[in-house]
Amino acid sequence: MRLLSLLLLAMTSTAISAADKFPDGSIVPSWFANNEVPSLKSLGPEYVVTDFGVVNDSSLVQTQALQAVIDKCAHDGGGVIVIPQGTFMTGALFFRPHTHLHIKEGGKLKGSDDISDFPVIETRIEGQTRKYFPAVVNADRVNGFTLTGKGVLDGNGLRYWKHFWLRRSFNPQCTNVDEMRPRLVYISNSDSVVIADVSIQHSPFWSTHYYRCNFVKLLNISVRSPKEPVKAPSTDAVDIDVCSNFHIKGCYFAVNDDGVVLKGGKGPYADQDPNNGENTNIIVEDCTYGFCHSAITFGSESIHDRNVIFRNNRVNGTERLLWLKMRPDTPQNYEYITVENVTGHANYLLYVMPWTQFFDLQGRPDVPMSYSSHVTLRNIDFDCATFFQVQNAPDQYSLKDFTFENLKVRATKNADYDAGLIANSVWKKVSVEKVEK
Repeated sequence: MRLLSLLLLAMTSTAISAADKFPDGSIVPSWFANNEVPSLKSLGPEYVVTDFGVVNDSSLVQTQALQAVIDKCAHDGGGVIVIPQGTFMTGALFFRPHTHLHIKEGGKLKGSDDISDFPVIETRIEGQTRKYFPAVVNADRVNGFTLTGKGVLDGNGLRYWKHFWLRRSFNPQCTNVDEMRPRLVYISNSDSVVIADVSIQHSPFWSTHYYRCNFVKLLNISVRSPKEPVKAPSTDAVDIDVCSNFHIKGCYFAVNDDGVVLKGGKGPYADQDPNNGENTNIIVEDCTYGFCHSAITFGSESIHDRNVIFRNNRVNGTERLLWLKMRPDTPQNYEYITVENVTGHANYLLYVMPWTQFFDLQGRPDVPMSYSSHVTLRNIDFDCATFFQVQNAPDQYSLKDFTFENLKVRATKNADYDAGLIANSVWKKVSVEKVEK
């Protein structure tokens, strides 16, 4: 309780400095400057799982025994569930108020590759609230939840990935949720969440997903899934879904889908569904990216994102740096976005195109308009194949008030850009050089 009180106190503080502002000019709260990882002692008594009958066995599913430790911890007043050295396999685990998870160095919590170890529940997935499978680690309405330690959270996803591609070869219209598979981390309706230091890998589906959470910190974590020899489909590193005040710092992402993704709802009337909503006040900084489909993505299921800063990051071989997925069956508004102080290389630097995967107007007679405005890209030194991949689609979306400033870009395929595709765009000190590959 003391930790939660301190975090809530930090939330009410005013600012780091008058110079640190969000793109719309509002002050960045000082909460973003406090990146201390909570100590184990501050979180309460330790419940080492092997002290309660859980055994070190990488092939034995021990969901009931592990859940019993969590429930006992909650019943006793709270504390930390500790995964010691060794490998412990589980299905879906549900953390309770005042409980935390710590995976020690040399310890691994591994998800079961049998979907029957994950009961169907009411949850949030792909912009909808519906019946689906929970994650390996679930925390709903657990304010102050922490997941820490230098160990590994492993989704054990290989079997799920193989099944997905087999099903797609039989039925190309198979959706992401049709092939039944769990996520690795799902945290919902929770404030003051900290995930720090852990290695998160091989998720069957989305790696980490946060829904209706406020004041979330991801500090020095790594999230990985392979693109070969078996592609790990839909393993987004971080899905931010109707959240505010979200800080990602010092992390490493390399997954076979998008890195950091802003979500929030999809469908022709998504903006009228109370389960959906906006993402606001997001900062992603001091991170490194390996292969991802995109470093930061808006959509494809997102209705409103505002005040997003992506800064001081290194990108090593992502497909895209900034991707605005303009979904023609969903009303969207992406505004007040800053991408700055970025180095590295990607196939595309800016990618803005219609996104029509599983397009469905659900009987709506018109195409809802979408918007993106007040987007700034500055202080970027970058190598790419194509600098400016922007499609003109005025019947679907409007782009305006973009600023391109102090860009030094080397493009091997296409260095051209049409400033007229974005209304009121500003170009200052922009150098885009065509170079040999």
